[in-house]
Amino acid sequence: MTTPSAPLTPEQQPADFGAPQAPSKGKKILKKIGAVLVAIVAVLAWKFGVPYLTGEAPVHAEAGECVTVTGPDNDPKVDTVDCAAGKADTFKVVKVVDDTFDVTKCGEELSALAQQLETIKFVLCLEEVPAK
Repeated sequence: MTTPSAPLTPEQQPADFGAPQAPSKGKKILKKIGAVLVAIVAVLAWKFGVPYLTGEAPVHAEAGECVTVTGPDNDPKVDTVDCAAGKADTFKVVKVVDDTFDVTKCGEELSALAQQLETIKFVLCLEEVPAK
């Protein structure tokens, strides 16, 4: 039968025994930079991605395409459609005026619809397509 050895005295124990190891200064800085980058990516994804994923982004149709306009005048919903579909409330985009809300740029003979999302602003100049 063997006898257990006596516990080590404080002088015999290693200097770092039981003490938690602090991360090095370089690792701390990398963690902070990583956290800041993750926060920036999250904010940008929220700001630019969510409206497009939820369908709240304005339709930026091009000249020659057709759109339907529904909903109230102060918050219309605009969707692109096939011009040959013959739906009610269908308009053909005659021209697009970027970086403005000035609906007078479409002239007297066309309808105009100003759209905005964040800093993107434009006016769709529309002519009505007769329903079939």
